[in-house]
Amino acid sequence: MESPLSGTSLRGAIAGRRSIRRYRADEVPANILQLLLQAAVTAPSAHNRQPWRFMLLQDCSTKLALADAMGRRLRQHRTTDGDDPAAIEKDVARSRARIADAPVVLVVCLTMEEMDVYADATRARAEFLMAVQGTAMAVQNLMLAAHSEGLGSCWMCAPLFCPDVVRATLDLPQLWEPQALVTIGFPAGPGVTRPRKPLCDVVRRHERKRFVHLSDPEHKPARHHDGDSVISDHG
Repeated sequence: MESPLSGTSLRGAIAGRRSIRRYRADEVPANILQLLLQAAVTAPSAHNRQPWRFMLLQDCSTKLALADAMGRRLRQHRTTDGDDPAAIEKDVARSRARIADAPVVLVVCLTMEEMDVYADATRARAEFLMAVQGTAMAVQNLMLAAHSEGLGSCWMCAPLFCPDVVRATLDLPQLWEPQALVTIGFPAGPGVTRPRKPLCDVVRRHERKRFVHLSDPEHKPARHHDGDSVISDHG
């Protein structure tokens, strides 16, 4: 039995992953794809319903058909918005290349088939969002696994703007709702390191009916045995 991923290597995989948009032409081995998909389906999900569904695209003609169909919808939307025609065509060409030139394109979908059904809109929306959350966690697993295998990947949200186009082009099952594309391949170059907001901008700790900013000089966090400050759990 394989030993669990060490904390150090896990932190390294999380910190080192980058969005990769250009790939070498090398084929991704089938056994590696199997590992990535297995990593995806081990993600947690609400009620353990596992709402994720995946369509794997490797055939050039299929990838081109999808890229062209999505490009037509993109062009239509941006033309309706009144955008500059030259900018539109540049955007369409860029999107087409990202899909068509990737060795592997994974179409990420979700299904509500096994999720709970509610008569009221509020709980029905909550149930749908739970399926979205589970599917997103599956994709994060897959992308981290890809990075650990020396592969690059990139999340593309475009199917949310044209789910009908994606479903029709690929003849997806009617209950599969397209959520994203993930391109996968061996990187043609390093990804770009983009800045992340510091924790003090995005984290608050609720204490005695007030929110404490992590940079508050009066805030005295608990400490691990190694001296690293953390968010304390007292109060």
